[in-house]
Amino acid sequence: MSLWAFFIKGGYIMIPIFICGVITLAIIIERLIFLKNSQIDSEEFIEEIENLLKKRKIREAIEKCEESRKPIPNIIKAGLLKLDRTREEIKEAIDDSANHQIPELEKYLGILATIATVAPLLGLLGTVTGMVKAFMVIEMREGLVHPGELARGIWEALITTVGGLIVAIPAYLSYNYFVTRVNNLILEMEKSATKLIDIIFLIKRDEE
Repeated sequence: MSLWAFFIKGGYIMIPIFICGVITLAIIIERLIFLKNSQIDSEEFIEEIENLLKKRKIREAIEKCEESRKPIPNIIKAGLLKLDRTREEIKEAIDDSANHQIPELEKYLGILATIATVAPLLGLLGTVTGMVKAFMVIEMREGLVHPGELARGIWEALITTVGGLIVAIPAYLSYNYFVTRVNNLILEMEKSATKLIDIIFLIKRDEE
């Protein structure tokens, strides 16, 4: 049996399940690329920024952050732009920048979580409608039914269940994977921000 014939036997419920599957695949690919591009060696980057600040090359440090346009360089840039302010003001600027970065990191994850919940429910709905069709045939035939006459309803019941699970499982696994990666990146951002603030005020103290 071809994949298309398998899909058709699942009935109309397979259409929203298929759409959920396409959306899940698109989000997984997009998030993998985005998060890969968001990664940076934070320790090496902070070290480079520290060396520039020690040489009073503040403009060069800001330009280096602008070249990257990744979450960690973005929050570092926010701190550097407030270099002459108090520790609290620098920290507030970094926090504000981080609050703008986090929604981008978590983008589409809510959709993945929704699909992971909805897809099996759609499969269950297909199971119920398929069984309803099977019992309708039994009622119409007054119980004198050939097994082949029930096949359509049973096919729909089983295929929609399988389809819903096929979509829900990778959606759920990818959601947890991306949440873990985002949380790790946020933690890395926090560590980098703290380290930058310490570096700034250590340099200021040495200059006094």
